[in-house]
Amino acid sequence: MNRHGSSQTRRVVAAPDKFRGTATASGVVDAVEAAALEAGWSTVKKPLADGGEGLLEALGGSNRKSMVTGPLGDPVTAAWRLTGSLAVIEMAKASGLELIGGKDGNDPLSASTAGTGELVAEAVYAGARRIVVGVGGSATTDGGLGAIRAMEPLSRFGRIELEVACDVRLGFVDAATRFGPQKGATPAEVKLLERRLMRLAQVYEEQFGIDVSNLRFAGAAGGLAGGLAAIGAALRPGFELVAEEVELADAIADSDLVVTGEGLLDDQSMDGKVVGGVVAMAAEVGVPVLVVVGAVAEGEHAPAGLDGVEVVSLSARFGAEEAMTRACSLVSEVVSDAMARL
Repeated sequence: MNRHGSSQTRRVVAAPDKFRGTATASGVVDAVEAAALEAGWSTVKKPLADGGEGLLEALGGSNRKSMVTGPLGDPVTAAWRLTGSLAVIEMAKASGLELIGGKDGNDPLSASTAGTGELVAEAVYAGARRIVVGVGGSATTDGGLGAIRAMEPLSRFGRIELEVACDVRLGFVDAATRFGPQKGATPAEVKLLERRLMRLAQVYEEQFGIDVSNLRFAGAAGGLAGGLAAIGAALRPGFELVAEEVELADAIADSDLVVTGEGLLDDQSMDGKVVGGVVAMAAEVGVPVLVVVGAVAEGEHAPAGLDGVEVVSLSARFGAEEAMTRACSLVSEVVSDAMARL
């Protein structure tokens, strides 16, 4: 019997984020499905993202590619999606830090979001009337200026619904201090980037009438979110947007178990991120949750909000090396164990 009192096959919802550096969200979903098949369960596959890398995958994967300007000016081929009048763009595909080999290959003062703006313009040209831009994983701290310039003339966006899926709640100017060093900026460069963002916030207010300086989420992707907000975009919590698009709440309500997870569980995991969002949704309808993570941040216990939820760290159970090299097969093993107890 399942939890609804019928003899139908029990159902698991696989709703993880990526395990950064070891497994994509889709890979983890497939691992859950493998365990479910062995146990005679059915699987509802919902790979998720919180607005950063992985958004494109979570919303159906790419079906378009465009050549655009990379973060340091070299051309890059960026994947994106167009379904009917909806376009999904992941800024990391056009302006991401990984495109230039990480912070050691970056020039944080000149890195530009121009390529992301070119993708947005391409989407409009292709017929999109609603555009979702996922921000995260950026090489840039240009406040979105490069993107806005690439999108000109801005008049063509008057009837376009532009939404930005944000993965951090960060002030516009704070983007320099918080993430500048991760993008290769020295302390002196961080100060310069701060001054640039302060001035740019003034320019945006003068030009567009929007004060982004204290706007929640505006600092996401080095201020790209704020720049797009200045020209009329709606800034939204990434997890909430994705959950709505994939109808996650309905799937969870009709399930017997939810499996979620991410690479590193830390004190941010319950604050607008995938794990916290999934756990909260499941709690509302009384569905048990299994949280499988690559590791728990050093020196931390499971964050508040996970009381009564089973949390399995692959590193703690199987060792760090195994967790890095065999993440998906270990997820299958952990899920199989959990299903055997239900």
